[in-house]
Amino acid sequence: MRRWFDPWPVFFKREFNRNWPFLVGFAITGTIITKFSLGLTEEDAKNSPFVQRHKR
Repeated sequence: MRRWFDPWPVFFKREFNRNWPFLVGFAITGTIITKFSLGLTEEDAKNSPFVQRHKR
């Protein structure tokens, strides 16, 4: 029985080579935002004009 050609490894390798800068930038930005967000306290939220404007 003949084995069929599987295009997925070729596709993923080509797409990763094209998109790695975006993926790395997205990961770094997400890490920075997460660290900053987890560092905020309730006191910071009370003093924030943004939070006051969007409070319901």
